Amino acid sequence: MSDSQKEKIMSSANTSSFYAMAWLSFIIATVGMLVGIVYMPLNLELKAFFALGYFYTVSSCFTLAKTIRDKHEAEQFHNRLKDAKYEKFLNEYERIGAGLS
Repeated sequence: MSDSQKEKIMSSANTSSFYAMAWLSFIIATVGMLVGIVYMPLNLELKAFFALGYFYTVSSCFTLAKTIRDKHEAEQFHNRLKDAKYEKFLNEYERIGAGLS
């Protein structure tokens, strides 16, 4: 792996502050939603319906994020494979060209 590729990977890494902010935001949003559901002036069945709907939404968001990440990683792998084949072709071409001169 070239230095520029390593730098690109390192620069795209998230900081610990970003992870902390993301988790804190998720926890605050979840607690706020659940407290709101508990204190709604509704019967238990409707509260349970809203709570299940919320958890289904959260689950769907995690699944969507994982799917997008997996697709992105597959595209990166495909691009690296293409780059390696191209580099091999150029090296072979240069080797043949050097032999002809």
